[in-house]
Amino acid sequence: MAIAKRIKSQLRMIQQSGIDEKTGRAIFKTRTFNNVKEESTAAQMMSAAQAIASLQEWPLSKLERRDDLNITKA
Repeated sequence: MAIAKRIKSQLRMIQQSGIDEKTGRAIFKTRTFNNVKEESTAAQMMSAAQAIASLQEWPLSKLERRDDLNITKA
């Protein structure tokens, strides 16, 4: 049996910064916030991201959480 322990979490905000004039495709910028509390819930992270996004020039397109886990044998 293996045990996974979360050792690091990141919050990644993907924002649409414009449209490429040649292709018409959206251009995205990513902002990463490190040292997020591992015990943060999805709702808490969404609230924080929305508060940060309200201060930004670009709209929030996507929100991601990245966790690093340390897996050990039990």
